Amino acid sequence: MLALCVLAVVALVIWAKSGVMHAEAEAWESVLTDPRITVEEHANAVVLRPAEKTATSVGLVFYPGAKVDAEAYARKLSGIVADASATVVIVKPWLRLAIIDPRGPSTFTDYSPETQTWMVGGHSMGGVRACSAADDADALVLFGSYCAADLSGDQLPVLSLSGSEDGLSTPQKVADAREKLPASATMVEIPGASHSSFGDYGAQKVDGSPRIDDEQMNSTVTTELLEFAERVRSE
Repeated sequence: MLALCVLAVVALVIWAKSGVMHAEAEAWESVLTDPRITVEEHANAVVLRPAEKTATSVGLVFYPGAKVDAEAYARKLSGIVADASATVVIVKPWLRLAIIDPRGPSTFTDYSPETQTWMVGGHSMGGVRACSAADDADALVLFGSYCAADLSGDQLPVLSLSGSEDGLSTPQKVADAREKLPASATMVEIPGASHSSFGDYGAQKVDGSPRIDDEQMNSTVTTELLEFAERVRSE
């Protein structure tokens, strides 16, 4: 039994290290050189803050999709940092698999202790992990994802962004899992967006073909996050 457990762990590690989806250099560089944002890289997270040294009133702890670099989400999430003075902490999960990482939001909110309102979110498998951590946050944000846990009885504000061309978290899968979210959840299907449209890491197997360009996708995600963050902050 011990030998089987060891083999299973070794197999998991080998699988996790194969097919890693790295952040696109241009997208990452655009965040690093944005004068409105400061970037901190830590062993367990990437932290995005407003360049102005002011306390932020809202923050987001974000779990990446399986095998995707944390940096691949920086550009998509940079808009709420620059325009809403939010702090964003993008988790670097164990083995790049958020679903097996037991560290909850409190591990990462320590990077901005003055921030009082915290959202938790994630993309794909990272969204599933965010759902399981939702009890420790003030709101939930899903990118191309859906919950395995039943949150339908909660009063938690939820924003679910999905894509019409998503080949993994398909529109049908998102619809089928809708009943696990509160009735008040905001559901937004972005026309032309695929699964990989929610990050900057290139094409992904089994995914659909996006019909939305990066600039439009970035703008749409930022607009939806800004409106949602403002609602969460005011409640």
